[in-house]
Amino acid sequence: MDQRQALAAFGALSQETRLHIVRMLVVSGPDGMAAGAIAEKAEVSPSNVSFHLKELERAGLIAQQRESRSIIYTANYEALGGLIRFLMEDCCGGNREICAPSAAVAACCTPATKGELQ
Repeated sequence: MDQRQALAAFGALSQETRLHIVRMLVVSGPDGMAAGAIAEKAEVSPSNVSFHLKELERAGLIAQQRESRSIIYTANYEALGGLIRFLMEDCCGGNREICAPSAAVAACCTPATKGELQ
């Protein structure tokens, strides 16, 4: 992730509803959530959630996929992990043991795909 991408991601996450949506999608895992369910759980109107989803997608933090008549949104775990790695890449003046826990978090940001879940 470069600085321009990080700025776009942080800009998108700097709004309360969008941050809440990303956190919901991270929790939902690879199955994601339908736009209507996101709106309901975030307690915002469908038009409002549509605006926020578009901003998050533009920043590369979420992805969408059509399933039948629904649009399913999922967190982009690679981008979220990249954002953490961007913050930590020059961490701690070369003392890797200080950064090790954060690096482990960034490395785990790729959940199993739908078919791999038991």
